[in-house]
Amino acid sequence: MYDIIIVGGGSAGLTATIFAAERGAHVLLLEAADVLGGTLWVATGQMSAAGTRLQRERGIADSPDAHFADVIRISRGTINPGLARLAIDNAAATFDWLMERGFEPLPEHPIKGFGHEPYSENRYYWGEKGGVSVKDVMVPIVEQLVAAGKVDLRLKHEATALRTDAAGDVVGVTARDADGVETSFEGASVVLTTGGYAADPAMFAALSGYPLYNAAPYPFSRGAGLRLGEAVGGYLRGHENVFNNFGTLYNSDSFPARALATVETFPERREPWEIYVNVHGQRFIREDIRSVDAREMALSEQPDRRYWIVFDQAILDEAPPMIVGWSREQMVQAFAEDGPAFAHADTLAGLAAITGIDADGLAKSVAGFNYGVQTGNDFFGRTHAPRAIGAGPFYAIRMQGSSISSAVGLAVDDTLRVIRPDGSVVGNLYAAGELLGSGQTMGKAACGGMMVTPALTFGRLLGERLAPVAA
Repeated sequence: MYDIIIVGGGSAGLTATIFAAERGAHVLLLEAADVLGGTLWVATGQMSAAGTRLQRERGIADSPDAHFADVIRISRGTINPGLARLAIDNAAATFDWLMERGFEPLPEHPIKGFGHEPYSENRYYWGEKGGVSVKDVMVPIVEQLVAAGKVDLRLKHEATALRTDAAGDVVGVTARDADGVETSFEGASVVLTTGGYAADPAMFAALSGYPLYNAAPYPFSRGAGLRLGEAVGGYLRGHENVFNNFGTLYNSDSFPARALATVETFPERREPWEIYVNVHGQRFIREDIRSVDAREMALSEQPDRRYWIVFDQAILDEAPPMIVGWSREQMVQAFAEDGPAFAHADTLAGLAAITGIDADGLAKSVAGFNYGVQTGNDFFGRTHAPRAIGAGPFYAIRMQGSSISSAVGLAVDDTLRVIRPDGSVVGNLYAAGELLGSGQTMGKAACGGMMVTPALTFGRLLGERLAPVAA
């Protein structure tokens, strides 16, 4: 009989294990993979926390209230306020603990942001190796606890069912090992920290409403915790917060696919010379708008969350390369090879035929853009437009909106207990991490650091709370 059974050895599972075991709990940690770390192996590991010791040492005055206000602003109020507040109010203690145990943020951190809407204050941190920097702190601690006999670790054990009593309370877990042998374990509490569903194409499409384009998610993010929770009466929420980035370059028509390279669509790093059009040939966003959230939200409304970057020969010759790390010659070679994401033609009509873009719509968009270049009155209010799109050949790069995280998740109350649709609690069952859905702590947006930090924090809080009180 274990005090706590933790299902999943990623961000939340590791902290839950450490804080429970270090307080004397008899812990069983089940992990489907053959290593610990979960999505930390592939995540950027970006964290945000207000009121940390590092901030104070660097003269930064910050507070959880200010952090929460920023998250409300960036998410446009679409977060779960109870869970977001729980995460934010306890984030500094989590981050301070992580630094005490050996985590080293980049020398210039904290900063206000990178890749997402910026915070109003410098509270954004990550390590040199991204998520691996966080993993490299926590996994050795768990391994030491295992060696000391305080944690029973079972790798390559996939949880297949939650065991319940006559009242419907959870009393244990059944897991299957690599040889197919199933074993049942009893526990006073069960904590689900299995991650999301972003590596399961069928579940991703069903819950997100669009295909799984990205092959980058951690391969064990297959929705196990969602199925386990639903099987004992829990339910899923967050469908309204399904999210996509502002497009990835996949030079493939076979999805999920790996990104070929990074296209620079951040105007603060490279001002656009090109236009962005959807399949109807229509521009749908001011290309030089500074808000990444505005770009992402605009793309979410486009057919198939897809667009093309369109330009002509003069722009290819004169503009700074838009693909990070590529020279102009590499760009030319990509178009010569005619991969699925690269198209060129002597005429706009020919380009439309190759890409499937509506020819009339594309012609009207180019004409409208050129009017703005000539008069300074761009229909979308764009200010950076060095050249009109004039003589062929013409070029298009296909960009695909996608996601590597799971917006939909298992419903819990504000103390992380799994709940039923009527609000009643599934006894002895708790959940944390991406299993709750990114939409709970980030909303329908990308709020920097509001996935890894809540996962670490919720795991810590559960480990502290569920450890038995010493007699």
